[in-house]
Amino acid sequence: MAPVNTLLERIVGASREPALYLQGRVPDDFEGRFEALTLHLFLVLRRLRDLPAPAADVAQDLIDASFAYLELGFRQGGISDVAVPKRMKKIGRSFYGRLSGYEEALAAGEPGAFEAALARNIAPQIDAAALARHARAGGAVLAMRLLDDILAADPLFPPFSGSIEA
Repeated sequence: MAPVNTLLERIVGASREPALYLQGRVPDDFEGRFEALTLHLFLVLRRLRDLPAPAADVAQDLIDASFAYLELGFRQGGISDVAVPKRMKKIGRSFYGRLSGYEEALAAGEPGAFEAALARNIAPQIDAAALARHARAGGAVLAMRLLDDILAADPLFPPFSGSIEA
């Protein structure tokens, strides 16, 4: 589990890159940070899906670690023990909905579909074109990595700042 926790730390770090919030205009609040984390997790999970065993086990461990991380955030944020399960259920629906929506948008191959999915899920005011370029660049880097490379790569994603200009 330790390599997965380290991987999650790198994904969280990438999702907290200040340029995502400043230039990409992702809202710097719980929802915006959740959306940035979900986008980066989506990219890693998408690559893990295409790799041979034990990548599927790593993907499940990564999801489990991500939800434990989010639950800890709720608890540290003062959410009561009674309310945490309800919040986690809502987060789970949102998370899996985002994964499905992003996958469908990319699979559609229609110009602007992924950008529209990003704007719909994250916030209308985001720089959807720059975020889509960033996600595609990250996906391209991940596509060239095998499981051991993904577990060891640091940084895991190219910087967002390189995605700002077309």
